[in-house]
Amino acid sequence: MKYERMQADRNSRSTPPPTQVGGAPTFSVVAPVYNEEALVEEFCRRTALVLESLGEPFEIVLINDGSRDRSPLIMRSLHDRDARIKVINFSRNFGHQLAITAGADYASGQAVVVIDSDLQDPPEVIPDLVAKWREGYQVVYAVREQREGETWFKTFTAAFFYRLIARITNVNLPVDAGDFRLMDRKVVKALNSIREQHRFMRGLSVWVGFQSTGVPYKRHARTAGSTNYPLRKMLKFALDGITSFSYLPLQLATYLGFLAALLCLLFILVVFILRLGAASAQAAAFYGQAATLASVLFIGAVQMISLGIIGEYVGRIYDEVKGRPLYIVAEALGFEHKGEERES
Repeated sequence: MKYERMQADRNSRSTPPPTQVGGAPTFSVVAPVYNEEALVEEFCRRTALVLESLGEPFEIVLINDGSRDRSPLIMRSLHDRDARIKVINFSRNFGHQLAITAGADYASGQAVVVIDSDLQDPPEVIPDLVAKWREGYQVVYAVREQREGETWFKTFTAAFFYRLIARITNVNLPVDAGDFRLMDRKVVKALNSIREQHRFMRGLSVWVGFQSTGVPYKRHARTAGSTNYPLRKMLKFALDGITSFSYLPLQLATYLGFLAALLCLLFILVVFILRLGAASAQAAAFYGQAATLASVLFIGAVQMISLGIIGEYVGRIYDEVKGRPLYIVAEALGFEHKGEERES
């Protein structure tokens, strides 16, 4: 396997790998970290091994997204041992997408690779992404051909989400491609100019354009720790993706309003016609409070759904108007510039 060959090459060296020298690196690997004390050191070891095999300068940018375990201590130790490993400590948990944003803000490589630190996305795929980048592609996304260790519910909902968002949004989002991707410096600069609060980074990386392609890979099962994406976060993530790139929910509210008005009109016509034959048994079914109550409840439900949809969009407008920074950096290790310079 590729990983074992790289390990053998590294073990055969008589001297340790050199630390990063001055100048911008060719490759930056951006990895959010949230309660990954069992995996972050192994992630850095494997990632460094892969990047060393490419023979060009690199940096690994770890973003501590408010971890509550020993992850920050381990990350600081990794930085102390290897200057190529750089650390951004958030003041609190700001979320996965904003951690990616901070990593892109701070990364200085000509090619920036975004990857999760839980090792479900294997770092050994990075050379395949780099190969496509050298061919001239500016966005190279990793496409999940297999998803080990995931429940049928997670697999089904993920497949449904990708296909739904591909249909209802105005971006051609690659199916079964997550945040694991390589982006050219031009793409990163374009992304860094977008400062919206509710971020859907995999959608934004497609929206900015540029030439792109995919590389298939096998997503591994998690070997330690627990998932940081429970159902609640998955639903919020899906909602951010849909509302960031589609007006369909607002249009659905309009359609529901027209449907409710049409049904009410038909109901009135039916009652009027039946009342003309007042003695009929069918007309008696529309007398009393039951029919009236059902009609009122139906119209009220449509109104509440519509208000809820509108409220989601208004809430996002409110967040943008407040103009708060996307994230706050408590500490940045290994960077020449100060953290607050990149928080806008």
